[in-house]
Parts: sequence; C-alpha cells; structure tokens
Amino acid sequence: MGLTSIRFLLCLAAVLVVYYLTPRRAQWLVLLCASVAFYLWSDLRAGVFLLASILITYFCARRMDTIQRSTDEAAARPRCRRVLILGMLADFGILAVLKYLNFLLQNVAALSGASIPILKLLLPLGISYYTFQTVGYLLDVYWKRTQAQTNLLRLALFVSFFPQLIQGPIGRYDRLAPQLLEGHDLDWDNLRRGMWRIAWGLFLKMVLADWAGVFREAIFASPEQYSGIAIFGVLLYTVELYGNFAGGIDLAIGISLLFGVRLDENFRQPFFSGSLTEFWQRWHITLGTWMKDYVFFPLSMSRFMRNVGKKSKARFGKKIGRLLPLCLSNLIVFFLVGLWHGPTWANIGWGLYNGVIIASSNLLGGFYENAKTRLHIRSESRGWRLFTILRTFALIQLSWYFDCAASLKEAMHMIGLSLTHFAPAEFLAIPAAGAGLRYTPYALLTLCVGVAIWFVVDLLQDKGKLQREPERMHWLVQTAVILALIVSVPLLGPASAARGFIYAQF
Repeated sequence: MGLTSIRFLLCLAAVLVVYYLTPRRAQWLVLLCASVAFYLWSDLRAGVFLLASILITYFCARRMDTIQRSTDEAAARPRCRRVLILGMLADFGILAVLKYLNFLLQNVAALSGASIPILKLLLPLGISYYTFQTVGYLLDVYWKRTQAQTNLLRLALFVSFFPQLIQGPIGRYDRLAPQLLEGHDLDWDNLRRGMWRIAWGLFLKMVLADWAGVFREAIFASPEQYSGIAIFGVLLYTVELYGNFAGGIDLAIGISLLFGVRLDENFRQPFFSGSLTEFWQRWHITLGTWMKDYVFFPLSMSRFMRNVGKKSKARFGKKIGRLLPLCLSNLIVFFLVGLWHGPTWANIGWGLYNGVIIASSNLLGGFYENAKTRLHIRSESRGWRLFTILRTFALIQLSWYFDCAASLKEAMHMIGLSLTHFAPAEFLAIPAAGAGLRYTPYALLTLCVGVAIWFVVDLLQDKGKLQREPERMHWLVQTAVILALIVSVPLLGPASAARGFIYAQF
C-alpha cells in the first residue's frame, strides 16, 4: 500500500480521526498501531526483520544504559563498547545479508569461476532507513547524547513511524521521539501546511517524475532509435529522480504534519549548489548529516587517521598532512554512500566519483584560490556563482549516466551519443504511455510547463522569497492551489504508467 494510493489516503483519513479523538497521553499508541498495520500490509514477512531490529536495539541500549548507571565511567566505557559493537553488528548484519549477500556471492563466483546460485532473499521495505535510525540511536546512547528508552513500544514507534518508512527522512531520536510521544491537539495550521506539502509532493511524483520516467526509459532502452535525444535522457532522469525522491519526502513530511509531527527536511534546492560539497549539503540532507556525525567525524578523529596525519605532515608538509586524513575519510564515506544506494559496482563507482571530486577539491583549494586571485575573479560575483552552479550541474549530470545505464559500456555509449547527435524531434516518436503517440505533445508540454513552475518555486525558495509552506497567502488562495495540484494528478499525470518510489526498497 503506497503513499499515493487511494486506499492509503482513505486509511490515513480514518487514522487521523481516531488520533484526534484519542486522549493525548494515548495518541502515540494510535500511531504505533497505524505504523504496524501499514508495514505488515506492505509485506507480512518483512515485519519479522523490523521486529528483530527493534528488539536488538532496545536490549542493547538498555544494557548500555544500565552499565553507565551502575559503573564508573572508566570501567563502563569498554563494556558499553562491546555491547554497542554487538548491537551494530546485529543491526547492520541483517541489512548486509538481505541486501548485499548476493552481490558478494556474485563477485566471489566471478573471481573463482565457481557456480554459486543466487539466493532468493527478501528485501524489507525501508530497511536501510530504519537500520540507520536504530544504529544512530545506539550510538547516541553510547555517547550519552540521549537516555535509553525503557518502553519497548515507544522505541518501536520511533523506528517504525509509517510516513518515513518508505524513503525517509532518516530521523534522530532526540528530535523525533518526543514529538511522537507527547500527543497533539488538532491544529488547523498544521493541517493546512500538511495538505500543502502533500499536494505538492503528489504533483512532483505523479505528474513530473512519472512523465519524465516514461520518456527516460524509452531513450535508455533504445539508445540507437532515439540517439538524437540521448542528452535529454539524463536530464529527464534528473527530473524523475528529484521529483520522485523530493516528492516522496514532501508526502512524508506533509502526512506527519497532519499529526503535529515535523520531520527533518531532506532537500534544499540542491541544483542551485556551487560545488559537489554544497550539493550533498542540500540533497538527501539526513543521509549526509548521518554520515557526517556517525562516520566522518569519528573516522577523521580516530587514532588511525591521526597517525596518517602525522606521517603525512612529516613527508608532505603541514597543509597536506592536515587535509589528507579528511580526504581519506571523505572517500570512505562516499564509498559507503554508494554502497548504501545499491549492491552494484555502478553505485560504488558513483559514490567514489563524488568522493574523489570532493577530496580533490579540498586538496586543490589553495590552487583554485590563487588562480581566482590572478584572474581577478570575485567569488561573490553573480557571474562566478552562475558558473559554479552550471559546473556542478554538469558534474552531477555526468554521474547520472552511470546511474541510469545498465553497464559501464552502455553509459559511455550514451555519453558519446549525447555529444555527437541532436534531434529533438525524435521525442514525438515516443508513445505517451497508455495514451499512445497522439498524446505525446501534450505530455511533453505538461512536463516542460511543470518543470518551469518547479524551477521558479525552487528559485524563489532559494532566495528566501517563498516558504515551503506559504504563511502569508490567503487561505482561500491556498485552498485553490492545493485543490489544483491534487486535481492535476488524474488529469495530467500518466495514470497508465504510475510507478512506485525509486527509493522504496532501500
């Protein structure tokens, strides 16, 4: 049962009524029941793995909390560390077996020449998201950033809160759990903000992203037939991926607002970034901050990296010695980011592509600054800012070729076609899903106008002239816009080619 289905929206309305009729002290139980029902409805078998993660996390956190309370800090730390490692190995172990075991077996078979059968493993809905939440919670308890939750059911709600299960955002216990547990009175502002985000999310996902997916799939499935629009294939993938993911996050945030719960923002106009570092501060923000807080900082400040820094300073000088541990930590982080996105070498290569560019930029930062000074380039000038945005956009588009294509060879072939062929009229030969060729011009017009509106909205938000949930707009105007966005889905979207969320099985 997806977030965009009529059945889900009807169930959501029923849960809302029950939630606000329930006394505040018991409202969290309504959310827990709704979350469990949603997850088990999606796949009954997957509930076993979710329950296992909850139980592992609960007992390991309680054990660490007990040790910290009953033992002095010097003696408690190694004992807590053992419990932490056990909990992380168990949580990550479930994820590793279900998501990465077949990838490992395939590579062992390729290297050894042996015939190893592929296992039929279940990949539970949102397993990467709730695993990161549980491991982040364990680390916070270990570092004494938060106390262990003593109520198993309350912890279960934090892990399984249904709007964010499909594709995030990745929640932090100290910010999310209190909102889930405290209860809320009916607030019309929250309902209005929530409906605004839901309507916008539906438009992005079911109109723009789904139409972009129709044309993108046709181009990448038959690159020779549509060689003249190969470059548009990767641009359409940008619209499809961004609309799919950002639209899904808007839905999750909007649904949560209906219950008075505010999730962390996950996107902040990423395609107005001036560097890949800035892009990752604006794209999938909760994954980036999770990696920064729980991987990058501990790794860069580890004893191993300090030793790398000392040896580098002795051999290459203070500047390189200071930057090299940070660059190595960045590479490891983006290797993990690539692996998190999927068990393929293409995803790992995509992650390392980002990591290498960011690490190189850090190492060459002084050279870039000297070059700008000699060329009399002002960093704050509009021209330079536009150049950096276009440069970053081009680097991102190049990476998408390898994400879209089925193989490295196919990606290189598509890049070659993009540089040598250009015939936009070939778009008219792509059927508009079930509507056929006759509807193709209207589908393209819908896509172009919709993307233009989206660009203007993002631009105004980036300049601070438009809020995500408009406050100053008259409620009648807001209601009209919300209704228009919702009505646009069945009228303008490719209903015959409706798709699930790209990140749903992460």
